[in-house]
Amino acid sequence: MPTAPLSSLTGLSDAEAGARLKAEGFNELPRSDRRTLFAIVLEVLREPMLALLLGGGVIYLALGDFKEAVILLVFASLSVIITVVQESRTERVLEALRDLTSPRALVIRNNERKRIAGREVVRGDLLVLSEGDRVAADAVLLQADDIEADESLLTGESLPVRKIARDEAGDAIPRRPGGDDQPVVYSGSLMVRGSGIAQVIATGPRSEIGKIGQALGTMQTEPPRLQTQTRKLVRVFGFIGGAFSVLVVVLYGTLRGGWLDAVLAGITVGMSMLPEEFPVVLTVFMAMGAWRISQARVLTRRAAAIEALGSATVLCTDKTGTLTENRMSVAELRLLSGEAFHPRTDGDLPPAFRSLLDTGLLAAAPDPFDPMDRALHRLASEHLPDGAGTRSMVHSYGLRRDLLAITQVWQDPDDPGDFIVAAKGAPEAIARMCGLATADLQQLSSTVDAMAADGLRVLGVARADHPNDDWPDTQLGFRFDFLGLVGLADPLREQVPAAVADCRSAGIRVVMITGDYPATARAIAREAGIAADTSLSGDEIAQLDDAALAQRLKRTTVFARIMPEQKLRIVETLKADGEVVAMTGDGVNDAPSLKAAHIGIAMGGRGTDVAREASSIVLLDDDFASIVKAIRLGRRIYDNLVKAMGFIFAVHVPIAGLALLPLLFGLPILLGPIHIAFLEMIIDPVCSIVFEAETAEDDVMRRPPREPDRPLFSGALIGWGLVQGLLVFALVAGVFVIGQFRAMPETELRALTFFALVLSFVCLIFVNRSFSTSILAALRRPNPMLAVVLVIVGGVLGLSLSWPWLRELFRFGPLHGDDLALTALAALVVLIVLEAIKPLWRSRLGGAPSRRPAQA
Repeated sequence: MPTAPLSSLTGLSDAEAGARLKAEGFNELPRSDRRTLFAIVLEVLREPMLALLLGGGVIYLALGDFKEAVILLVFASLSVIITVVQESRTERVLEALRDLTSPRALVIRNNERKRIAGREVVRGDLLVLSEGDRVAADAVLLQADDIEADESLLTGESLPVRKIARDEAGDAIPRRPGGDDQPVVYSGSLMVRGSGIAQVIATGPRSEIGKIGQALGTMQTEPPRLQTQTRKLVRVFGFIGGAFSVLVVVLYGTLRGGWLDAVLAGITVGMSMLPEEFPVVLTVFMAMGAWRISQARVLTRRAAAIEALGSATVLCTDKTGTLTENRMSVAELRLLSGEAFHPRTDGDLPPAFRSLLDTGLLAAAPDPFDPMDRALHRLASEHLPDGAGTRSMVHSYGLRRDLLAITQVWQDPDDPGDFIVAAKGAPEAIARMCGLATADLQQLSSTVDAMAADGLRVLGVARADHPNDDWPDTQLGFRFDFLGLVGLADPLREQVPAAVADCRSAGIRVVMITGDYPATARAIAREAGIAADTSLSGDEIAQLDDAALAQRLKRTTVFARIMPEQKLRIVETLKADGEVVAMTGDGVNDAPSLKAAHIGIAMGGRGTDVAREASSIVLLDDDFASIVKAIRLGRRIYDNLVKAMGFIFAVHVPIAGLALLPLLFGLPILLGPIHIAFLEMIIDPVCSIVFEAETAEDDVMRRPPREPDRPLFSGALIGWGLVQGLLVFALVAGVFVIGQFRAMPETELRALTFFALVLSFVCLIFVNRSFSTSILAALRRPNPMLAVVLVIVGGVLGLSLSWPWLRELFRFGPLHGDDLALTALAALVVLIVLEAIKPLWRSRLGGAPSRRPAQA
C-alpha cells in the first residue's frame, strides 16, 4: 500500500483504527480451528486399541474376573489421560505463536504517541521503534536512524541485519526476512540498534510470521506406524481368538455333550487368546520409553517419535543454535602484518594486539544489544581488566549505506584536550577511511577472503587522535591508522563432531540447512565433520523442480541461504524419496519443517515456544549430542518391543494347543480361567516390565537404520515365534502324555503340565533377552526386574503346592521330586534347543539392510 509522506506522520485516528480492526481482525492468528478438550477426548475414545482395552475390561467384569477387569480399565484410563494431555499440548503451538506476535507497541495515533497491546495494531499504524523493542507487525520504515534488527526467529541466523528507510531503498530489493539494507521490519523481530518510525503493512495471518502459523495449522503430523500395525495385529488375533472359542464350544459340545461346560471352555480359550497384551505392551513401552529418554535430557512430546528414532536415515540440522552456540564470539584478531591471535586456543593476549582489542571495544556500544559488540565486550573483560577505563564517549557517527562503519569519540578526563577516535566496520570501509596504499589493500583483501572462507564475520578496526572538539561532518574527516581485523564467529558446540561421527556409524546422513552464507555454512560443516564438498543455495533450489531437487539431495549435505518454505520443501522431498527424516531447529522459521518431519527435534533452552510445540522431541539442554542418545534409546526401545511381541506370540501357541489337545483326544480339561489368569500375570509383567528394562544390544549403534515400512511382526519374527511355541507345546504335551502313561490323577496331571508350561515360559524369557548374543552374554547384563519376576513366579508356584487354599483354587495335586525334575528337564531342553538354533535367525531378527550408505 502507499505510505504516508514524512511531513504527515500524524498516524491513524482512533476511528480509522477501530474500523480497520473490525474489518481485518486482531493482529494475531485465527482461533477458529482450535480443537477443544472435549473434541480431543472424543477422538481418543474412537481409537480401536482403546476400544479393545475398554471392551476387554467390560467382558472380564461381566465374567466376574475383577482382577483382569481392573488391570485393563486402569491401562485404558492411563492411555486416555496420556493421549489427551499430549494432544492438548500440541494445540498450544498456535497459542505460542500468538504470544510471540503480540508484544506491546508504541504507535502514533491522532498525532500522539500511545502504547497499545500488540494485538490491537492495525494496517496503516505508525510504529515508533527503538533499541530493545519487539516489532509488533510487518512494517515499512519511513525513518531509520542506524537500525539493526535481529530476525533470527524468522531466519534462524544470529547476526542482526541493517535496515534503511524506504526512500533509500530501490524497488528491486527483495522484501523477505534476512539480508541487509531492506526497508521492512518484520513481526517478531528484535531491534538491537537504532530507532525509527515504520508504517504497518501486514498484521496477523498476513505477516511473515503469520504465514508460518497458518502453515502449521494446516499441516498433519506423521501417524504412528507401530500403532497402525498393532491395530491390524489386534484385529487378526481377535478374529483368531474368536474362531478358537467357537471351535472349542463346537468340539466340546459335539464330543462330550455338555453344552454348558462347552461354553465355559470356550470362554477360557477366548480369555487365553484375547490379544490384550499387544496394546498394553505398546502403551507401556511408549510411556516408559518417553521416561527413559527424558533421563537423557530429551523430552518426548509424541510417542510416534520413539518408534521412528530407530529408523531415521537423515538428520536435517539447522546451524545457528543447533550446531553452534548461537552466541557470537571473537574467533581471531589479525594485524595487517598477518600475525594472528586466536582467543580460544592461544592463551594470554600478546601486547601487539592490545591496541586492536582496546580500540574495537571503544568502537562498540557501551551497553550493547548487538551480538558482535557483546562479543568484543566479553573478550575485553577477559584480557583488558580496565575496559574503557574512566574515558567517556562524547560523540559518535552511525552506519551509512555509503560507508559501513561506526565511529565513536572518547575523552580521557585526565587529559581533556586529547580525544581518542575508534572506528569499526566493513574492512573495505575502514581501509577507505585510513587511505591504505594499493599493496596494503591487496593484502587486506586476500586476508579478508581467507577469514571469510573459514566462516568468520570480519570487521576492520582503526584509531585516530583528535586535538579538539571540532568534529568533522563525516568519519572521513579523521586521520585514521589501520590497526587490524576482528574475525567473529558463532562457535561450534564442543560435542557436535563426536555426535556427527556417531550418526555416521549408525548409518544416519547429517544434512545442514541454514539461512547463512554458503562459505560460512561450508566452514561450519567441515568443522562439525559433515561433508561439505558441495553446497546448494536457496536461489538454486528455487530453479529446480521436485525431481531435480530429489537428485541433488542425494549428494548434497550443505544447504545455504534457505528460506523457511524451502526448508519445508527439502524435508518433504526427502520423505517422498523414502527417507525417514529427523529435523532439528529452534526458531519460528523451523516450525513447519519440524512438524512435517517424521521426528521434529527442537531446542528447549534457546528454542522458541513455537518450535518446541511443533516438534515431537525437545532437547532440554540444547545439546546436539543428546540426539544421538535419543536415537540409541529409540533403537533399544524398538528392539525390546520386538522381543516382547515375539514372546507374546510364542507363548500363545502352547496355550492354544493345550486348550484344544484334551478336547480332541477326550482327555481331562487342563486349563481353566484361574490358570489363564495366572499365565497372564506372568506374560504381562514379563512383556511390559522385564523386556522393557533390557539394556541395549552391543551393536545397537553399528547397524544401519531399519526400513521404515518393516512390519513389527516380520516373517522372521513370526517364524521364530512359531518355532518357540511349537517346541514348548511339543515338550509340554510330551510331559502330559508321560503323566497319562503313569496313570497320574487328574489334579496331579494338571499340576505337572502347568509347571512344565510355566518353567518353559521362563526359559523363553532367557532365550529372547537378546537376539545378537548368546544367553551367557545376556546373563552378564543386569536386569533387576527379571529377578523380581522370577522370585514372584517361583514363590506363587511353591505356594500353589504347599498352601492348601491355593492348591485347591488351582485344583492341583501333590508333585514329587521326580515329577518336578521332569518339568525342569522339559524346560531345559527348550532352552538348549532354542539357543542352538537361534544363530540361524539372528541376522533376520537383529537388523535390516541399509538402503544406501550414510554420508555425513
